[in-house]
Amino acid sequence: METREPYAKDRAKLGRRSFIGGTIATTLAVTALGQNRDYSQSAPPVRYPDRDIVVLDPRFAKYKIGNAAIQRLYTGMLWAEGPAWNGVGRYLVWSDIPNDVQHRFLAEDNHVSIFRNPSNNSNGNTFDFEGRQLSCEHGTRRVVRYESNGNVTVLADKWQGKPFNAPNDIVVHPDGGIWFTDPGYGSMGNYEGHKGELQIKEAVYRLDPKTASLELVINDLKKPNGLCFSPDYKNFT
Repeated sequence: METREPYAKDRAKLGRRSFIGGTIATTLAVTALGQNRDYSQSAPPVRYPDRDIVVLDPRFAKYKIGNAAIQRLYTGMLWAEGPAWNGVGRYLVWSDIPNDVQHRFLAEDNHVSIFRNPSNNSNGNTFDFEGRQLSCEHGTRRVVRYESNGNVTVLADKWQGKPFNAPNDIVVHPDGGIWFTDPGYGSMGNYEGHKGELQIKEAVYRLDPKTASLELVINDLKKPNGLCFSPDYKNFT
């Protein structure tokens, strides 16, 4: 199997310490939010910069927009995950894993509706560079692509003949490579998927859609979850 050297140096960045640090940062961010604030779109104006948008790592300070405020778009879900923005359609898609649906928010009128039901307990979503939606399905342990004609293409569902644990998050590189994590959370119980045996080690994979070849990128992490590329796409974490 070919080793992808441009990404080899980033293996250390995906270590357990980074995972724990990210979890702590998320907890601190939630704690920092105002407890009695109205986050609805009809809420009173917010004095800028929004006091509840907290920069925990100075490296991310440049990405904070001074005149943007937190707004609540929708409530009533059991577990919201996998937000993905479609720039052409100007809509936001996300998963409500336990309810087995995907929702869509339309920017033109702030309307939220069920986008896909059932969704096979989908978690992570993204769009490729052709505008097609990709999703990680816990319930079927697979990665799929929704085609423009309505068909569903299964991109990957096995590694070396054994089913995935439960693909979780997904990102696309400009070179066409589709990267996804397989920690197995969706198969550890029936709340966000179907309880079943985990037959392979947790790992991060890269799929080449042109050749359909699947590459194991890293498997020395404990339950890798979210994925993100740097702005120049040279690094990932």
